[in-house]
Amino acid sequence: MMKTVSTPISRRLVLGAAVTAAGLALSGCGGGSTPSAGGNVELNFVYWGDSNRAKMTDAAIKIFEEKNPGITVKSEYQDSGPYADKLATRFAGGNPPDVLNMANRTLLEYAERGTLADLKSFPEINLDKVPAAIQSRGEVDGKLYGLATGVNLIGMVVNKTITDQAGVTIPDDETWSWEDYAKFAAEVTQKTGGKVYGAGYDVATETGPILLARQRGEDFYTKDNKLGVSEETIRDWFQYSVDLRAAGGYPPAGFFEQIGGSPAQSYLAKGTVASQIIPINNYKGYNEAAGGNVVLLRMPGETTQKRRGYSADPSMLWSIAAKSKHPKEAAKLLNFLINDVDGAAETLTQRGVPINPDVTEAIMPKLGADDTKFVQMVADIQKDELAPAYVYPKGASVVADTLKQLATEVEFGRVTPADAAKSFLEKSNAAINK
Repeated sequence: MMKTVSTPISRRLVLGAAVTAAGLALSGCGGGSTPSAGGNVELNFVYWGDSNRAKMTDAAIKIFEEKNPGITVKSEYQDSGPYADKLATRFAGGNPPDVLNMANRTLLEYAERGTLADLKSFPEINLDKVPAAIQSRGEVDGKLYGLATGVNLIGMVVNKTITDQAGVTIPDDETWSWEDYAKFAAEVTQKTGGKVYGAGYDVATETGPILLARQRGEDFYTKDNKLGVSEETIRDWFQYSVDLRAAGGYPPAGFFEQIGGSPAQSYLAKGTVASQIIPINNYKGYNEAAGGNVVLLRMPGETTQKRRGYSADPSMLWSIAAKSKHPKEAAKLLNFLINDVDGAAETLTQRGVPINPDVTEAIMPKLGADDTKFVQMVADIQKDELAPAYVYPKGASVVADTLKQLATEVEFGRVTPADAAKSFLEKSNAAINK
């Protein structure tokens, strides 16, 4: 069940504005019901996260409550999979949270059912400092149904202690290709006598093929909410891991177990793999868990393919339920999450880079070396000409599940990458917008 605490979160998004736009098609009522007159108002705030995020969020919420006498916040947090289930149950039961995290995969569905409020309808929410490109990721027909909780990217982390001991040079991440990464991974495995595998990333998560598709000039999801990735790209994504495994750079089938998702539980921290793909706002956690000599790199292929694969997709957004009993107060909380410097000083980069550039600038002196490095990477990447990214269509959860399912079949050799790609397109297209 959801863990209940007294805590919200502060937001961070993009500090530049080179992040590309993505609309979110939605509908929904703007203001919700009339706020209660007089007395204290209790808001229900629900978000995705773990106990560490909850601790930081709790500290921010206390600041919000101090600044807004008469408003108290009851917060609940939950891990990813269970969070989606709990949220669906709450909305189906007619008891939605006032302020909540909404995932890219499901925002369109909720919005089209009229369950989310138009954030532009609230004078309490100041959007002046939020770049238009960020706002567009939650917009449809001029209405705004979600604001990114922060800007984040995926990146490669390499345990330099392992590569130094093995005598392997880490390639230049501003010029390396996917072929360079494969050679690097195989060399690590070979020079450690098979004690450490060079690569240990997750083939089953869609962030990888989404980035690869963009690099190849394709949109994984298109502007008109369809699946745009080609069968060839999905086949090559699967084939890459098969070839890497055959070359010894990737662990054998069955190597990875369900050990949890924290950096401390990772194979990078265990020292059994030398590199891993991560959301880069988690860099600090991985560096600390793996001994403090972890290097943060851009993804391979960013300068060797047709275009950049990066687009700073937010994994989650902030939304207000259309049926919130306290819409005005809910709007004050959401405004706090994106614009309040004091709140952001407690949550820092836990959810990515703040969307308000002024907030990002204000918290920079409070960041340690690792978080500063990740924020700087986000800023540097946004100087590039990035490809657009669009709202996930309805059925995106099925697409993600299908990729996961087929990745396992490919891993154990039960299905070829070519057949898996064909099946992926068939099943995904059948689920999209249904």
